[in-house]
Amino acid sequence: MHVTTNPLHTASALVIEGNAQSRAIIVSQLRDLGVGNVAQCARVHDARRRLEAQRYDVVVCEQRFDKESYSGQELLDDLRRHQILPFHTVFVMLTAEATYSRVAEAAESALDAYLLKPHTAASLGERIQLARQRKQVLHAIFTAIDAQDFDHATALCLARFEARQAYWLYAARIGAELLLRAGHIGEAQRLYEAVIEAKTLPWARLGVARAQLESGVPAKAVSTIESLLVDDDAYADAYDVMGRAQFELGQFDHALGTYAMATRLTPHSVSRLLKHGMLAFYGGDRGEGVALLDRAARLGVDSKLFDPQALVLLALARFDNNDTRGLQRCVDQLARTAERSFEPERPRRLHEVAAAINNLHNKLGAAALDTTVRLMGEVLAPGFDTESACNLITLMVRLAQRGTAPAGADTAIGAISLRFGTSRAMSELLACAAKGHEAWAETLRQGHARVLHLSEHAMRMSLKGDPAGTVEQLLADAERTRNAKLIESAHQVLQRHADRIATREALQQRVDAMRQSYRARPLRLGDHAGVTPGGVALSTGYREPERAGLLDARPA
Repeated sequence: MHVTTNPLHTASALVIEGNAQSRAIIVSQLRDLGVGNVAQCARVHDARRRLEAQRYDVVVCEQRFDKESYSGQELLDDLRRHQILPFHTVFVMLTAEATYSRVAEAAESALDAYLLKPHTAASLGERIQLARQRKQVLHAIFTAIDAQDFDHATALCLARFEARQAYWLYAARIGAELLLRAGHIGEAQRLYEAVIEAKTLPWARLGVARAQLESGVPAKAVSTIESLLVDDDAYADAYDVMGRAQFELGQFDHALGTYAMATRLTPHSVSRLLKHGMLAFYGGDRGEGVALLDRAARLGVDSKLFDPQALVLLALARFDNNDTRGLQRCVDQLARTAERSFEPERPRRLHEVAAAINNLHNKLGAAALDTTVRLMGEVLAPGFDTESACNLITLMVRLAQRGTAPAGADTAIGAISLRFGTSRAMSELLACAAKGHEAWAETLRQGHARVLHLSEHAMRMSLKGDPAGTVEQLLADAERTRNAKLIESAHQVLQRHADRIATREALQQRVDAMRQSYRARPLRLGDHAGVTPGGVALSTGYREPERAGLLDARPA
């Protein structure tokens, strides 16, 4: 196992196994293989806390736990989805199920090896060696990714795919993911389709659907996923992407059903409980949403997988139910989250909203009003996003219900409706946040229609032979409303008619500045920032371990 260049005796390992006897055997096997430091856990939740706090070179995890319904697969899914495990970690799954292929496929982007029980020390060592070999072969790709040289990483992936070199399918998947993230949607889709032509794989078919969704054709994405699910109706990532596509189409009821299927397949996945719960809270059954969010909080409120926005929604529910102690717990938890966060700006913003709700509950209306008025002043600021808009709306509604609606509230609601009315689904979601104030809900619901009217009015100039006038009008409306759809429309018209617009350079500078500051930021719905359902969890900017470890050696 090349111990001279990559010694196992400097490596650390974590064994996650509920059965004490089996756990002792695996620990002994790893020590016999030369692993220098072996830790162990009997419970998945304890393991998750360890993995969030410390890096391991090898993780050996049981698939099923008799005393827990949370599975090893769900642990791996959440950890990789949220980029908690570094690329160098070898993750080996143990299972007694002979039909493990489905589980392995669902985790193909993350799982390094699996073993059927009972297994020998030799087979465990062989799996670790093979996983290490793959990581060494692909080391240049992931070094480029860590250095954020994504163009070079993509080129390396494409070269390996085209030459059909070792691990070419895995490289194709990484390359397609990088292309999607860079906005090269068409190239990514062609690569996914090339993989399908070479070897039909569920993740490639799902990749086509993701590319269709990114291209702005969610109906095609839904059709692609429906075909995929006919062949494999237990592919949980497919339901994630399907739910997002249905959400974009404004089909909230269908999206809720799809997310419900995902949570049934992985009932202890924190991220899926959050997505399902948030959508139910905003646009469906608020009681069901609260129950799901409560469950996610019980499973992982202190976990890096947990989205603190859920605590804001739970704080609103506690406020509506006059639950003083429950509301205070939400506020305190958000304060702790902000204190220990490496990027505390968002948790602090969420804590501020929850604190305002708490102030209103405790009859400190002036303090709640001050916070609300200040947030209303930020509606057109670059950092004000859809999540901030929903939270502000719910805060304003509760102030209005207490008879203390802030001055200028109608103006702020109108500004929100125009800025975030990028789609019918988004306008409907904002209207749902205003439940309890029908006038504001109707204003928000009409936001997308008003934006469409502005866009169509500007486009008439282009049809009359004046594309420059169209860009000027779209930019004027965009600068007034900060609407991302208008900004993108201006960009597209400018690209399409560049040779006919004398002032294209000056206009392009204005468009680029607006795109940089006011690009579309969809509601997270429980997704960790930068994480895409159905995608490959890629480490970006991850530091090399300071000590020599199992996979620190460079390939020869």
